[in-house]
Amino acid sequence: MLTTSPHHQADQSYQGFEQGPIRPPSEAPSLLLRVMRNCPWNRCKFCPVYKGTEFSIRPVAHVKRDIDAIYDCVQALSKHSPEAGSRLGAPAAIFPAPLVDRQAWQAARHWVRYGRRSVFLQDANSLVLQPEDLIEILQHLRHRFPEVRRVTCYARSTTVARMADEDLAALREAGLNRVHIGMESGADQVLKMIHKGTTKKRQIMAGVKIKQAGMELSEYYMPGLGGCSLWELNATETAAALNQINPDFIRIRTLALPCDTPLYDDYQTGKFAKCSDVLMAQELLLFLESLSGVTSIIKNDHILNLLPEVEGKLPQDRERLLNIVRAFLALEPPPPISLPGRAEAGDFFPVGRSAGPDQGRTGGRVLPPARDHP
Repeated sequence: MLTTSPHHQADQSYQGFEQGPIRPPSEAPSLLLRVMRNCPWNRCKFCPVYKGTEFSIRPVAHVKRDIDAIYDCVQALSKHSPEAGSRLGAPAAIFPAPLVDRQAWQAARHWVRYGRRSVFLQDANSLVLQPEDLIEILQHLRHRFPEVRRVTCYARSTTVARMADEDLAALREAGLNRVHIGMESGADQVLKMIHKGTTKKRQIMAGVKIKQAGMELSEYYMPGLGGCSLWELNATETAAALNQINPDFIRIRTLALPCDTPLYDDYQTGKFAKCSDVLMAQELLLFLESLSGVTSIIKNDHILNLLPEVEGKLPQDRERLLNIVRAFLALEPPPPISLPGRAEAGDFFPVGRSAGPDQGRTGGRVLPPARDHP
């Protein structure tokens, strides 16, 4: 059983409904329910999200009050038309002002608008909670919203690897049915370089345990994370680890270098040599070629990704995915241009759909509106 240091257990009075800073793109329609704050590890060199914050676990009673607040808002919204979630901007239209938790109201409106089908437990590693506490939260969620089809969370491989199989099975029985693990890389040299705090062996162990517990598993792979010196190792070792896990989803996250990360500092000082887009595409091709015996769905669901059209089901879509990357690599390089950054919406087009006669090696798309994502 996991233990939690007392100073990490939040003891302040209830301050109202909370939501954390991020969620997977696939959880866009979900209710975001914060069971812990920030990240208990918070040392990954590529991640800017929780730097400068303090990790804490929210009391179970506070999370249950959040669930109750959403329930009250949903009940009030249900008395109106199905479109009420998108039409009613002011909670005062239903509630007397002193009774309204405005953040809960906004979260409920969003959730009602998208059908109340899924819930995402925030923040970075929800399985760090004591299993009995998380089960109590899940049971209360099921009591209030029995119609929910999917409950999902992020987890670190180190946390999952040391959990008892019976605890994971109990969480699945209580309603947790999908876990996102940020593998990023299966190469021990890369994992050490980025201060991931885990190993290839532990990543494999964690993934297998989630699958054996009967939960869906999303594993994340980050092309470019090994830099120019370790890109081949990053591709082949990550594929080798995933071949042993066979996750339900492999989610690609092309490396980005926000300026407020330690890895960006390494880039600025020359300690880390960032891959070009072409080199990252070569890495992605090698990664796909190295996957074997898996039946995973490849998802490329982030706006910063290179070649987001590389999506499909293995093994049947393997050649189609490989050919997309090969087609990109076969393009003539475009003339040098100055862009503020790859993330400008609308600047990029999938391979095969040209923006004009000078379209060259670039790719991307604007994400569609939120829906029930796989």
